[in-house]
Amino acid sequence: MRFLITGTAGFIGFHLAKRLLDEGHDVVGVDGFTPYYDPALKAARHRQLEQRNRFRGHRVQLEDADALAGIWADEEVDILVHLAAQAGVRYSLENPRSYLDSNLVGTFNVLELTRRRPVKHLLLASTSSVYGLNAQVPFRETDRADHPVSLYAATKKATELMAHAHAHAWNVPTTAFRFFTVYGAWGRPDMAPSRFAKGITHRTPIEIYNNGDMLRDFTYVEDLVEGIVRLSACVPQRPETPAAIEPGDSLSPVAPFRVVNIGTGKPVLLLDFIELLEEAFGAKAERLYKPMQMGDVPRTFASVDLLQHLTGYRPSTPIAEGIRAFAGWYREYYKV
Repeated sequence: MRFLITGTAGFIGFHLAKRLLDEGHDVVGVDGFTPYYDPALKAARHRQLEQRNRFRGHRVQLEDADALAGIWADEEVDILVHLAAQAGVRYSLENPRSYLDSNLVGTFNVLELTRRRPVKHLLLASTSSVYGLNAQVPFRETDRADHPVSLYAATKKATELMAHAHAHAWNVPTTAFRFFTVYGAWGRPDMAPSRFAKGITHRTPIEIYNNGDMLRDFTYVEDLVEGIVRLSACVPQRPETPAAIEPGDSLSPVAPFRVVNIGTGKPVLLLDFIELLEEAFGAKAERLYKPMQMGDVPRTFASVDLLQHLTGYRPSTPIAEGIRAFAGWYREYYKV
């Protein structure tokens, strides 16, 4: 099939595009190469994709509706996967408008594409951050997610609602997947694994928030991609009646729309994660303990029962194995 993926120069979009190309699909990539972090890393990812015959890349900002429409007019797309976004909880405190422009306006422009010409399935990325400070764990898709504590989370919840309204109005089958702390090779330098790895290898202090008393449902990127690929074949259908929805399913009663967690369901203490990184790099980190940052949450914890029910798949890469793979890539890429 032919996939259009937004964010193919990004961490997850790169891995997903590579996987689909390996399986023989055609991939149309859209990315704006924004300078939120080192554009050289984005360019290095994209160069690998551009060497593949079945890949066509476009350098376009999501906010440029006319440019997106031009690409859409030239491509016959079966499945659209919308991954591009302004990410990062902490950065939303420094540059909030970028989240409105990219996540809200950009997502609206992407949704408009499928109104002009339907697709078999629209999938879009959300985040575990939408659960906010929910006390009940694990986080289930059917839980309320109405109290985000960062602008980033608020914009991602808003994109879910926008996509739901769009699915209802135009009958576009839509799945929003909520990511849980993704890590692995080619990861973003602003994320904890790369920041910690840089501190360990350069012998500089690493900042540890909430004094390390944080739990994260770390999800290996290849497990995440497996989940997305399998979900792409699970096309939601508008139910005939609300009673037809199975218990635990997040399927909307009024639209062909559902949300699905992609995590491991096995939260790891942040300090244990750091110790595994130290072991993988063979050096100790100098630790600088700091209080919780505004907009952050003390824990993430996914229920993956719905993912398993829909696809038969449950992410299972052991954390130690995933960290060793990440460390191997980090050493090679950054020459440390």
